[in-house]
Amino acid sequence: MLKNLKIQWMQLRWPVVISAALLMPLSLNAPAISQPILETAQKPTTNNVRRLLRINRRLWNEQNIRNYRYTLTNGCFCLPEARGPVVITVKNGITTSIKSVATGKQVSNPEFFERFKTIPKLFDVIADAIADKADNIDVQYNPKLGYPTQIAIDYDFQIADEELYLTIENFQVL
Repeated sequence: MLKNLKIQWMQLRWPVVISAALLMPLSLNAPAISQPILETAQKPTTNNVRRLLRINRRLWNEQNIRNYRYTLTNGCFCLPEARGPVVITVKNGITTSIKSVATGKQVSNPEFFERFKTIPKLFDVIADAIADKADNIDVQYNPKLGYPTQIAIDYDFQIADEELYLTIENFQVL
């Protein structure tokens, strides 16, 4: 009889042991689940974006480059001819040509690139986004000359298709 009681007790104990074994990993993870998730990439602060703009604009101005060429691509939600890529040539600080990379010919609507047709105008785009308190501004700069190489601006997280994505490549001093 004692042997039967021991067997019955062991049979009742297994479900408890199995349940405890299954629930234990969950209890170990509970504090991690309840804590907020830390972001690995932090949004650049407005002060940091403003500081980098000031530093790189100064660096660009110190170079005193007045004759140059670059390829601009506009990743906007806009007409294909407004996206480029285009090659913009600047002489004595004034844009002299905006040519389509695809055709090699002058673009038919240069007004699409009015805001982006010189490096100082690109700096102005960044400064305007800061002044307008855009929700996100991410800019990469050329470390040697200071001009922007990538500009990504989301003016309002709540609005779709108003973002601006510019890429500046193949910069050449003329």
